[in-house]
Amino acid sequence: MLTVYYDFLCPYAWRGIELLSSLGIEFEPVHYSLVQGNHSDNKGLLRADPIWKLAEQSIETDNTYQRESLTAFIASHAVAQQGSVLHQTFILELFRLRHRDSSSLDAAVMLKAATLAKLDLERFAADQRDEAARRVDLSRDLERAGQLGVFGTPTIELDEGKAAYFR
Repeated sequence: MLTVYYDFLCPYAWRGIELLSSLGIEFEPVHYSLVQGNHSDNKGLLRADPIWKLAEQSIETDNTYQRESLTAFIASHAVAQQGSVLHQTFILELFRLRHRDSSSLDAAVMLKAATLAKLDLERFAADQRDEAARRVDLSRDLERAGQLGVFGTPTIELDEGKAAYFR
């Protein structure tokens, strides 16, 4: 199975996910934060050893990219609790809302994507409220991406552990 590292902020990742979906290819989605990867505090550091980590930041910030990225990643990890098929459906719906419809990645858009994906909305809300657990999930994804050396999205990891960045 392919592993796809993606960020909801990236239009190239959206197109990659759309392509995989249209071809009926299942994949393991793993979050990679362009905000973290490109943060000035991490400049010159190995991807595996960032100083500034998105999962440790506040959602209450004036930095739109940081706020939207963290909001989307927490929501996505909440959805993952409902299984891989619904998670992939949510990812695709959220990408479409962001890039096709030019929506902000805020709570209302997360709910709209969850509704379009036909999630159990009560469970989604409960899993989102467990923000500490979702941040742990996100930290694991970001550490995994860092170990692989991911620098952009979409990056696809093949079964033999090799990775390719597509644009």
